[in-house]
Amino acid sequence: MILGIGTDLANIERIAGTLERFGDRFRNRVFTDLEQAKAERRKDVAGTYAKRWAAKEACSKALGTGLAMGIAWKDMSVRNLRTGQPVMELTGWAKERLEAMTPEGHEATVHVTLTDDHPWAQAFVVIEARPIPPKADLHEGSG
Repeated sequence: MILGIGTDLANIERIAGTLERFGDRFRNRVFTDLEQAKAERRKDVAGTYAKRWAAKEACSKALGTGLAMGIAWKDMSVRNLRTGQPVMELTGWAKERLEAMTPEGHEATVHVTLTDDHPWAQAFVVIEARPIPPKADLHEGSG
């Protein structure tokens, strides 16, 4: 079942201007060390940050909170699998919120997709809850 959906559109040039004006103060307030390392290795540094900014905004919307209810920017982070697929990781209050909104007997998965086409970066986040399958009885059928 779908627990939440969020989307955000970020202007890459606006993020570039913010990076230029505030530099490390902005980076350290919003992005984890892993996100910063990923962005700084990329040719389009501002675009990479903009996609992650949009993902954090979209995630906060999917959680039903926006950024006003105690979620810190770094409570939501984007990393990539070896395949390149982005994955959202939640910690702190964001993780607590996810656990609170997940029905008993279910596990939540946060799906994220990112795209950019200068000057725009966009993210979609879908939070899905799947029933936890019953554990097999190890004693059943033995003997």
